[in-house]
Amino acid sequence: MFYLLCLLLCLTAGQTNQPNQTQTAQPIMAQPASAIVKQTITSGGRQRTFYLFVPANAASDKPAPLVVLLHPSGGNGQYLIKRWQDLASREGFLLAGPDALNTDHWSAPVDGPDFLRDVVEAVRTEHALDRRRVYLFGFSAGSGFAINMSLLQSEYFAATAAYASISFKEQFAEIAARKIPFSFTVGVKDEIFPVADARAGRDGLRARGFPVEWKEIAGAGHDYATNAAAINQAAWEFFQQHQLAVEPQYRDYQFRK
Repeated sequence: MFYLLCLLLCLTAGQTNQPNQTQTAQPIMAQPASAIVKQTITSGGRQRTFYLFVPANAASDKPAPLVVLLHPSGGNGQYLIKRWQDLASREGFLLAGPDALNTDHWSAPVDGPDFLRDVVEAVRTEHALDRRRVYLFGFSAGSGFAINMSLLQSEYFAATAAYASISFKEQFAEIAARKIPFSFTVGVKDEIFPVADARAGRDGLRARGFPVEWKEIAGAGHDYATNAAAINQAAWEFFQQHQLAVEPQYRDYQFRK
C-alpha cells in the first residue's frame, strides 16, 4: 500500500526543465523496437532502473506522447507496460515504467518527483518526445503516488489517470501551480481501497477546482488485470484530450523528512 512520507516542503527560487547536476541521466543505448528494454540511469546519486517500450510505429522524426506507468506494491516497471504495450503499439506512443526503490511502496522524495523527471528526460535524449504530452498512470500504490507527484509537478505532466487508490496530500493540492486534469476508474467492490474512500478523494480534488473524470466498475474489486484493456483504453482517450498549453516547467523542491 501507498504511504507518502510526511514532508516539509520549501520551494526554491526559479524553475528548470533540465536534470540538476546531482541527477544526470546516462545515455540510453539504442534497442530493438517493440521490445520492453531495461534501462539504468543515475538519479539522486543512485543507480536507478526503469523499463522502456518504444512501438515499432513510433516515428523517429515525429514527437510522440509518453505515458509513465507507476506499478503496484510488489511489482516492477514491467508490470503495467505488459498490460499497456498492445494499446501503445496501435496508437504509437511510448511507455516508461520506473522501479520504486523499494518495490513494496513508492516514497517521496526518493522515488519522485525528481526521479520521475529524470526518467522522462532520459527517454528524451534518445527519442523524439512530445514534451507537452507526458502523462502519468498508476495502479494501487502507484495510483496515490501518481496523483501526488502530478500535483507537485502540475506544469510538467499534462494529465494523470489511475485505477484504485484515490489519495492525495492536501498541502500538495494547495500548492499545485495548475489545475491538472485527472481521470479515475475504481472497482465498486475493491477490498483494499474502499469505494467510499475513493469517492471522498475524488470529491476533495473537485472541491479544490481540479477537473476529475470518474468511472466505477460494478462488480470489480482491486484486480486490475481483468479489466486492464478497458481501463487503459479509457485512460488513453482521456490523455488524448489534454496537453500542456506551453512548454513544461519543472519545479525544484527541497525535501526534508
